[in-house]
Amino acid sequence: MIDREQVHKVANLARLELTPDEEEIFTTQLGSILEYIEQLSELDVSNILPTTRAIDVSNVTREDNLQPYPDREAILSSAPEQEGDFFKVPKILNAD
Repeated sequence: MIDREQVHKVANLARLELTPDEEEIFTTQLGSILEYIEQLSELDVSNILPTTRAIDVSNVTREDNLQPYPDREAILSSAPEQEGDFFKVPKILNAD
């Protein structure tokens, strides 16, 4: 199914330096994994709905109520720099 040459090629693409012993080990392991995947592809899943999880999970979130902070000056005064009513931060995009 997968040979040592293919493992060597993938390792090279991933910039991995494998010893010949490691290539042999990974060839065997990847071969086993691919055989298992091949077994799974034989299952009839035509009546199974696609899911992202085995069980239903839902997030419990609260309503996001936007409210102004009562002491705006205290927040601005703790900033290293400010410009008017805003924080002043270093430019990081197109800095040249």
